[in-house]
Amino acid sequence: MENKQITIEVFDEVGGSAAISVDDGNTIFKKIDHAINHNVHIVLSFQNIELIITAFLNAAIGQLYSKYTSEDLTEYLEITNVKPEDKRLFNMVIERAKEYFTNTEGFDESITTEMGHHD
Repeated sequence: MENKQITIEVFDEVGGSAAISVDDGNTIFKKIDHAINHNVHIVLSFQNIELIITAFLNAAIGQLYSKYTSEDLTEYLEITNVKPEDKRLFNMVIERAKEYFTNTEGFDESITTEMGHHD
């Protein structure tokens, strides 16, 4: 059986070298989600991207952890052409997403407690 693969060029998706829009991140998330649901391997290329912010990464990559395990994502998603100085940002977003989606109830509860809201 032949493995299907698609490449998503972030530069083309965002229309330039800045990956900063949550809407663009959501669009990429939907494409990745659709591909994984159809057992298609995704190469997410950050070629020619000069600026990335966490809001974009949370939308594009972070929310994948709400639906998929790390193992699923390792199998289906390959992230390429990330500048060395941006790798720390990716790791931070992924770690926070894993923590949040592993323990959403406790996380939401601690935020509510921190804000002084009680049921």
